[in-house]
Amino acid sequence: SMAGEAGGRAADKLFSLSGLFAVRKPKGPTSAAVLNLLKERLLAEAGVQTNGNKRNQVLKIGHGGTLDSAATGVLVVGIGKGTKMLGTMLAGSKKYTAIGMLGKATDTLDATGKVTEEKPYDQVTKGDLENVLQKFTGDIMQVPPLYSALKKDGERLSTLMKRGEAVEAKPARPVRVYSLSLQQFQPPLFTLDVECGGGFYVRSLVNDIGKELSTCATVQELTRTKQGPFTLEEHALHEDKWTIDEIARSLEHCTALLPGGPSRKKLKTEHPAETAVICE
Repeated sequence: SMAGEAGGRAADKLFSLSGLFAVRKPKGPTSAAVLNLLKERLLAEAGVQTNGNKRNQVLKIGHGGTLDSAATGVLVVGIGKGTKMLGTMLAGSKKYTAIGMLGKATDTLDATGKVTEEKPYDQVTKGDLENVLQKFTGDIMQVPPLYSALKKDGERLSTLMKRGEAVEAKPARPVRVYSLSLQQFQPPLFTLDVECGGGFYVRSLVNDIGKELSTCATVQELTRTKQGPFTLEEHALHEDKWTIDEIARSLEHCTALLPGGPSRKKLKTEHPAETAVICE
């Protein structure tokens, strides 16, 4: 049948896709759920039966670093041989825009958590905030959040926390902040632009800024605007573009962005020991 042939061609094209591209992660689902949705969409478009059919295992797909469920923005995806390049993405630089809220702390360090502390913040001026940001620029030590994708005995800390198991704080570790600036100050809200290296947590940064200002603070909104060479504006495919053809087009375009690709732009990469997020 014609449909069968077209489906066969789509499947061949899908299974030949290889490289890195970026999607726009919506707010709500986990990064792993976004990946599963993407995989389901592509297999359905190619007419590949997933139930009981082993062909499902052949579509190799992974992401280059978890974005919190509540966060939105660039999620780099590897497909085919591109999955081998995801380590570079974990270690590479990222850019975020974060809206923080003064006066409240939560257990997850973002708006999804339970409020654990409330403190006055009216004493905090724009100047205070700008001064504090200088302390968090450059090579700094940072304690990762308790709710995170980091593992303990092979299990995610966030999974252990949700089960009510005691999780000790991870030790502080070196991270790098290339730039940090205040974009807006409308107390209790403030907006930051951050460019950072691998293994850096914006939630920890905002929490630490709150403490440094003798109040507390939590992340209200978080958007990853860039990961490695992939930007939200230019490269991240919105959900309606999660199709075989759009991804094929994107892969052609994106290969040029990567080291060893035609443009040979070098990514900022850190020491490999700092790659924190485990790829699923």
